[in-house]
Amino acid sequence: MTAIKHALQRDIFTPNDERLLSIVNVCKAGKKKRNCFLCATVTTERPVQVNVVKVKKSDKGDFYKRQTAWALRDLAVVDAKDAIKENPEFDLHFDKVYKWVASSTVEKNTFISCIWKLNQRYLRKKIDFVNVSSQLLEESVPSGENQSVTGGDEEAVDEYQELNAREEQDIEIMMEGCEYAISNAEAFAEKLSRELQVLDGANIQSIMASEKQVNILMKLLDEALKEVDQIEMKLSSYEEMLQSVKEQMDQISESNHLIHLSNTNNVKLLSEIEFLVNHMDLAKGHIKALQEGDLTSSRGIEACTNAADALLQCMNVALRPGHDMLHAVQQQQQRFSDLREQFARRLTNHLNSVFVQQGHDQSSTLAQHSVELMLPNHHPFHRDLLRYAKLMEWLKNTDYGKYDGLTKNYMDYLSRLYEREIKDFFEVAKIKMTGTTKEGKKFATLPRKESAVKQETESLHGSSGKLTGSTSSLNKLSVQSSGNRRSQSSSLLDMGNMSASDLDVADRTKFDKIFEQVLSELEPLCLAEQDFISKFFKLQQHQSMHGTTMSETEDTDGGTLSRSYNPSVAQPISSEKDMIRQMMIKIFRCIEPELNNLIALGDKIDSFNSLYMLVKMSHHVWTAQNVDPASFLSTTLGNVLVTVKRNFDKCISNQIKQMEEVKISKKSKVGILPFVAEFEEFAALAESIFKNAERRGDLDKAYLKLITAVFFNVEKVANESQKTPRDVVMMENFHHIFATLSRLKISCLEAEKKEAKQKYTDHLQSYVIYSLGQPLEKLNHFFEGVEARVAQGVREEEVSYQLAFNKQELRKVIKEYPGKEVKKGLDNLYKKVDKHLCEEENLLQVVWHSMQDEFIRQYKHFEGLIARCYPGSGITMEFTIQDILDYCSSIAQSH
Repeated sequence: MTAIKHALQRDIFTPNDERLLSIVNVCKAGKKKRNCFLCATVTTERPVQVNVVKVKKSDKGDFYKRQTAWALRDLAVVDAKDAIKENPEFDLHFDKVYKWVASSTVEKNTFISCIWKLNQRYLRKKIDFVNVSSQLLEESVPSGENQSVTGGDEEAVDEYQELNAREEQDIEIMMEGCEYAISNAEAFAEKLSRELQVLDGANIQSIMASEKQVNILMKLLDEALKEVDQIEMKLSSYEEMLQSVKEQMDQISESNHLIHLSNTNNVKLLSEIEFLVNHMDLAKGHIKALQEGDLTSSRGIEACTNAADALLQCMNVALRPGHDMLHAVQQQQQRFSDLREQFARRLTNHLNSVFVQQGHDQSSTLAQHSVELMLPNHHPFHRDLLRYAKLMEWLKNTDYGKYDGLTKNYMDYLSRLYEREIKDFFEVAKIKMTGTTKEGKKFATLPRKESAVKQETESLHGSSGKLTGSTSSLNKLSVQSSGNRRSQSSSLLDMGNMSASDLDVADRTKFDKIFEQVLSELEPLCLAEQDFISKFFKLQQHQSMHGTTMSETEDTDGGTLSRSYNPSVAQPISSEKDMIRQMMIKIFRCIEPELNNLIALGDKIDSFNSLYMLVKMSHHVWTAQNVDPASFLSTTLGNVLVTVKRNFDKCISNQIKQMEEVKISKKSKVGILPFVAEFEEFAALAESIFKNAERRGDLDKAYLKLITAVFFNVEKVANESQKTPRDVVMMENFHHIFATLSRLKISCLEAEKKEAKQKYTDHLQSYVIYSLGQPLEKLNHFFEGVEARVAQGVREEEVSYQLAFNKQELRKVIKEYPGKEVKKGLDNLYKKVDKHLCEEENLLQVVWHSMQDEFIRQYKHFEGLIARCYPGSGITMEFTIQDILDYCSSIAQSH
């Protein structure tokens, strides 16, 4: 290292007027070891600059080069990493932190010590030395170490310290005492050497003279050692005496520990006993309530509820480890189990008897509702049972088997009770429905028993919810007094017995009210029962559903009609909400079949009723789905709505089918076709029913189907008509359709309204032209020849020179059509048109006016040809336009 130091001083620092004070061989921490040297240097010129220089070998390795230099004043922190253990790593904090690893700890410590000394001497700003041993941070270091740092006394850092004032004064005095101190330094140095030797000899003599004092000191030290031995002997004796005391104190400490341990165990045992007594002790009052408590009174039910809760708390107490092994705890648990079993059995028997008793009380009130369209109120029954709701919750948590048995018993009994009530309710509704028509009123006055009516209505439905046939007893009674009327079960175009138009509006309104009342009675009944089940059996309806089998039913138009629930499919009860639905399905299993039977009866009475039922049922489904889309009421009404929609679609299909099958008499004029009149009746009724209805879209689809069929079949009948001209059939019926659509203002049929008007106008014009024909036939032939000559290139004013078309021929033809003949021809034409047109549509005057206009147009055409082809001839028709107007008016008034 000394050789390297001299080489660096010679090659690098001497040319820069610097002196090398300390050197350390380092490499960067954490990287591949590429050694370099950190050097602490000072400048030889004042002011002194202290630097830390990084020097590394060249790539060829034959010389050293200066790489980086930092001023010592920029050094902030020196971190030696560890002040106790030897560690070659250290950090220097300049503008950034430089991490180094020295080749040896000695070199690192020497370098750091040098840095500290330079800081103390030259810098006002002190550097922070972190994790550095205090031995390194001293004003001076041992000579050996100093030698290792500087390489010689002359190079030590301390030799370069400045002299203070006193030292300078002493040197000056000494140099003044020797005249040749400056001129002959060697002689001065020899003098100083001689004086130093004299002083050394004096020092040695002084030391030798003090031998006696040294001997005295050694003697004193021997005496001190003897005293120390005596003190040690006394301390040993004291220690032997204390050893026995220590053994006694150890025994006392062990005894105290055992006493403390015993006290701790006693406290813990007392705590465990208090825990068991406080949490597993049931009051005598609670035991008595569980064994003998009155379950009929409100006070007794409350006492039993409190006792059951207390018992449940005792049974569910979280025992600590080991408690279940205690015989007393096992006995108490067995006692609790017996009490629970005994009270659960007593509660179950009592609630079963309450179900039966309440059912008998409910059946006693059934008679008063048998003749009214009203369902019995179960609120008192629910109110009395809700007093046991907390006990049911206790039973559910403690003995689910008995709780489940009670649930099944409740469903079995209530299903029979509700079935009787609902069937009787629907029987009353059917009786009222059969009296909604005129003939129903008529036969209702006949002497008959209520059982007969019930028998007749029962024959209209079966367990499957479908009609048993069109020959039911009710239908036979319905038609016996009016054989020439159309059947009530017919569609709008059924020509069998009784047309739907024969029904009074009041009767239909009454049916609508009856159906609405049926739904209005069923809804609160189902909602009240569902709410009671949730509260009484402690089933939370807000929980989400899982594993429920739902299916979507699509209507015939492709849209989703409702979400239906199939109770026949076995479904796992994965939530309490599913359990509520299963219970409702079991209890009200007869509602859907009865509703389907009622719907079938209403449709049989009058197919118009499907419109009322569709609107009402849709509204109730929409209301139920807003409350709970997956509830029993919502799914049941949704399923029934599917049936209603099918009936509605079947009604529309029957209209279209019977339009296609209509037959027109060959001997009489056609007039307004029956299905056109029936469409008007259907549309008027439908608009009044579907006003502001939720399912307006279904009616619009039906309108489009019906109007398309009406247009097609009107044209079909017109083409097949023999008695009445095709144009008349088309004109009258499309005029009627246009008037109907204009009056009802059906928005979805605006395009069809315009089409009907266009067809009416086109066929009116066609009929007028066809019927009027050529009333002045010879005159028409004459002028057709004139127009042919003009078309061949003959000038109009030269036509009169043609032999066949001269003036004489024209006058001859005109004389054949005097005014009397023209009026006679128009009168015959009016009679002909009157035979073709029907009275209901009242289009005779419209057609006659159009014919008048067409005749006048032909007259003006002839006059124009005479004026152009026979100018100045003075030839005119023997009747004028005014004569034509008078003829037409006179003919119309005479008829």
